[in-house]
Amino acid sequence: MNSRKIMMPCRSRTGLLKFLSRQPCGSRVRSLWLAMLLMPSMVGQNLQAGKAEHVVMVVMDGMRPDFVTPQFAPNLYSLATNGVFFRRNHCVFVSSTIVNGTALATGALPKKNGIIANSDFRPELNSQTSVASEILDTVRRGDLLKGGNYISVDTVAELIQDAGFHTYIAGTKGVALMHDRKARLMDTPAHQNSVTLFRGLTLPRSALQPLQKLNDDKPFPDPFTNPNLPSDAWTTKALTGGLWKNGVPKYSVLWLSDPDVTQHAKSVGAPESLIAIENSDKLLGDLIQDLKDKGVYDKTDLMVVSDHGCSSVFKGADIAAALKKAKIEAHSKLENPEPGDVIVVTLGGAALLYVVDRKEDIIRKTAEVLQSGDFAGVIFSRLVIEGTLPLSAVNYPDGPGAPDFVVSMRWLEDRNEFGAAGLLIGTGGAKGTGTHGSLSPFEMNNTLVAAGPDFKRGLLSEIPSGNIDVAPTILHILGIKPKSDLDGRILFEGLVDENRPAPQIRQRMLEARRQVGYMRWKQYLKVLEVEGSTYYTEGNGGTSNSSN
Repeated sequence: MNSRKIMMPCRSRTGLLKFLSRQPCGSRVRSLWLAMLLMPSMVGQNLQAGKAEHVVMVVMDGMRPDFVTPQFAPNLYSLATNGVFFRRNHCVFVSSTIVNGTALATGALPKKNGIIANSDFRPELNSQTSVASEILDTVRRGDLLKGGNYISVDTVAELIQDAGFHTYIAGTKGVALMHDRKARLMDTPAHQNSVTLFRGLTLPRSALQPLQKLNDDKPFPDPFTNPNLPSDAWTTKALTGGLWKNGVPKYSVLWLSDPDVTQHAKSVGAPESLIAIENSDKLLGDLIQDLKDKGVYDKTDLMVVSDHGCSSVFKGADIAAALKKAKIEAHSKLENPEPGDVIVVTLGGAALLYVVDRKEDIIRKTAEVLQSGDFAGVIFSRLVIEGTLPLSAVNYPDGPGAPDFVVSMRWLEDRNEFGAAGLLIGTGGAKGTGTHGSLSPFEMNNTLVAAGPDFKRGLLSEIPSGNIDVAPTILHILGIKPKSDLDGRILFEGLVDENRPAPQIRQRMLEARRQVGYMRWKQYLKVLEVEGSTYYTEGNGGTSNSSN
């Protein structure tokens, strides 16, 4: 391992203060060393680092590992065969973009980082309906209300900046804000020189014009298309040709929107979705070539990951309508909410349900409706209710702002018209489209490939891993210690010079059942644990005749 030491003009923090006191007020020397003094993660420490000088994370949104083939994704396939392919990688539930974008950014599960869904009900932000978790207005208001802790833990980008290195985050989607949402008002060069590009906007705002000029003076292509090559190509060029123009920093993120955008519209395995995979793979190849042209490819660890998988919708379900049939007032938006009303937040393959004023009789009646219907797969409940699992079973927060129910929709292993396995009852999207969010293994098993000087070559890892492991592994490589305990683990099995015994894998099955009238409700959740990290592999459920 290499080590780096920060050199100081004095041997102690006290000596440095005396040194600063002798400098003229406002001098550059005084300002620079005062900034360093206020960075305890740097001063007086030896930073143990890996072999790589740069780490780049590329997210291919919605990329399923069964499509990592030489036919559809030759560049990614080459990385997988010449680096490490973590074949049993798992995303975080809910298997959606913002939840997993935050998990990738923090190494923490929703209970710890505070981001539980793409949209959720936050009455302090909107008392009538759900709010989108990643839009700038929600992020800014959330930080304002929580004293800067909209995301409750530090992100990788924030920790790297605190250690004195600038970062570049470039995302076709707004999820890039989950990695670095800070305004550039801090005094240190590392913070001031960092840039976040999110759906054609930048922090700081002044960084946008050069990136637009680089893209033939054309604005960011919005709205999205199917495939969404124009937007992804614009973002990729902005990173490689713009932000990287004067050098590749310690840490960069490129978040591509496809194949997810196209799979939503055209379904998994559709011709357009396959083209979307090919396009994203080509952009990955362009990024690799740019690293080679800059002479830093051999000094760079590249981690290619997807936030989740995807399923094909074979039919839809209207949860609010099912509750209304049972005389429960349920809507996605309540104009004049009253106690006992239910707010339903649909998430494609999942849903959140909030009962106004927590009326227990309505909560228990809602559970019966969910357990007697034909759409729910696994039901997690804030209250202890027969036939459900607690929110804590999937590391969901269960405090004052928690939903009363989190529902994973029912799925099948059957194939769609294009031969792609994994069908789902969706809360949105018509038959023949795609979605995600559930505990289907076709959504929970996602892509993770790593290659570079710190990773072994030609390893197909069958040890379970997860999106929560990416952040601690990156921090380990860069020699930066997190300020709090993470839920993920360092992926030692994929690192060179690490010949540790294979970790022990613990498997658990959680079940819950209930008799509802003449029907029997039963659900299950499969859980894996490796070195203290928890991965959810699948969960499903349904009703059957009690005589069976």
